[in-house]
Amino acid sequence: MSTETGTKENPWKLKTPPQTSEYEMYKDEKDGKAIIVCTVGKTVLHYDYRCVDDLYVMLKEHGDWMELGSADEQKPAKEGTVEAWGRSPENPVGGWYGLKKGYRGRFGMYVPPLMEELGLAEVEHNPRNNRMRAK
Repeated sequence: MSTETGTKENPWKLKTPPQTSEYEMYKDEKDGKAIIVCTVGKTVLHYDYRCVDDLYVMLKEHGDWMELGSADEQKPAKEGTVEAWGRSPENPVGGWYGLKKGYRGRFGMYVPPLMEELGLAEVEHNPRNNRMRAK
């Protein structure tokens, strides 16, 4: 039996940056594309798996702390935040890393703790206005 984490059988168990909510993520494939399945309560979100590498490269180039700025898909993201980058036409995928229409937002809430779990980033855990930076 495999003890590898990040699988459907053994997902990453994570907490939102303020440490207030628990959720799970695992790597899967959909339509031949590597994705991250994020389960928050009964809600299931999908993100393009390449966001992990792309976000790391962007944070390395940024070189300093960056505000997370999490927002629902229907709300505008604050400029200069991880959330804004995760939906920007200027990022490597030319838009949303979130893949399920209506649930494409919250990139700045759910992806940073995964980056921290993978040892790629530091994430603050304040009640609000958290930031992250590449390790």
